[in-house]
Amino acid sequence: MSDVIKINDLVKNIEVLKKEISKVIIGQHNAVNHVLLSVLCGGHSLLIGVPGLAKTLLVNTVAKTLGLDFKRIQFTPDLMPSDILGSEILDENRHFKFIKGPIFSNIILADEINRTPPKTQAALLEAMEEKSVTVAGHHFILDLPFFVLATQNPIEQEGTYPLPEAQLDRFMFSIYMDYPSFEEEILVAKRTTSDELIVVNSVFSSQDIIEYQHLIRRIPIADNVVEYAVRLATKTRPNENSAPDIVKNYIDWGAGPRASQNLVLAAKAYGAIHGKYSPDIEDVQAVAYGILHHRIVKNYKAEAEGVTESQIIKSIF
Repeated sequence: MSDVIKINDLVKNIEVLKKEISKVIIGQHNAVNHVLLSVLCGGHSLLIGVPGLAKTLLVNTVAKTLGLDFKRIQFTPDLMPSDILGSEILDENRHFKFIKGPIFSNIILADEINRTPPKTQAALLEAMEEKSVTVAGHHFILDLPFFVLATQNPIEQEGTYPLPEAQLDRFMFSIYMDYPSFEEEILVAKRTTSDELIVVNSVFSSQDIIEYQHLIRRIPIADNVVEYAVRLATKTRPNENSAPDIVKNYIDWGAGPRASQNLVLAAKAYGAIHGKYSPDIEDVQAVAYGILHHRIVKNYKAEAEGVTESQIIKSIF
């Protein structure tokens, strides 16, 4: 089967997938689209929103429709790295035996990831970057596909530990979930207060997802589109001559090379699910906010004057 036919099949299957997800998740189209893009790219996503916006439910529903193993880890201040990775125990024969932790699954929901100390947050670093974990000197390869979908509450910061830049950079997208519209909230209230049993069907298998991930990487992309993506990333760096004044005045650190890689890969996936056989500059722009937003560090002047990351990224366009 040619890649053109496979892209056409992907477009149809993504629409079916969205219909299955919409049985449970009302609205939140931007969040659904970005989560699916990260799945197709083999990336991770950070979902940010106030309580009650169905962040956890979205991840659970996506796992069901993709036919993948799903584990939820509730991040708390007393969570230890061994609670995520697993640990060695002494069995009845006095031999050490490794008991796998919840990280050994296809989709990991890291719920309220910023509520656990940095030592425990760091337990995810190797898994997110290399799809493997090292415990007690033993190296374990994780089953593919593997995704970390983390949630974070932006309003309640007491007792939280902000994610370090090295960890934020490993998330392909930061996805901001907003309140539903009035009409959507009416549907939410009706559906969640009835006794109706909603059955979500699996659309993909794990092998399908792996094949689509390889397909996305095989999609050709023009040099000028790659150059545009890299130029977007470099313009967020205040020490670059090409950076606009707003970047030089309000940013301490800009996006690194992972941003350029993710812009290109996500543009391929975004173009593919919209029926394009090669992405263009508009596809890069469509995914840029979610990729760049969490990779730029504002200075005190930006905080004092209320300059937002979105304003800075818009000025770069």
